Amino acid sequence: MKGIFSVLVENKDGVLSQISGLFARRGYNIDSLAVGETEHHDISSMTIVSTGEDWKIDQIEKHLNKKLDVIKVRRLDELDSVALEMMLIKVSYNQQNRAALLETCLATGAQIMVMTPKYMLIEIHNAPDMIENFIGLVKAYGILEIQRTGTIALSK
Repeated sequence: MKGIFSVLVENKDGVLSQISGLFARRGYNIDSLAVGETEHHDISSMTIVSTGEDWKIDQIEKHLNKKLDVIKVRRLDELDSVALEMMLIKVSYNQQNRAALLETCLATGAQIMVMTPKYMLIEIHNAPDMIENFIGLVKAYGILEIQRTGTIALSK
């Protein structure tokens, strides 16, 4: 089971360390973590994605709620929320497959940020499963480098 947690925390030193330490001490895995300020500079929003058995996801929620610097924890349902991720990917190409790679980008909504004679630097933002699909589509061209953000999510 996948657990998506939207956590509001106080924006101060050490809070991220406390949250990640909670996961480390208990042996919980963090699949994705994204943190940023909210409209209030003294509050940050964390989106944490973890996978595990139902009881483990429930325990994560309980432990997060016990932290002093945590203001609010919401567990998001995959079907009732919008989740996005962004990726920059550097893909090699040659004259024979250039048109096919451009077509793949066009069909998936990916944007070419930089094009050199040897590679394209491509940006795509989409649902996490669509990011995985895009990686699968361009793998045959030769992936040189990937940089991904963590998942961000809001309830609908």
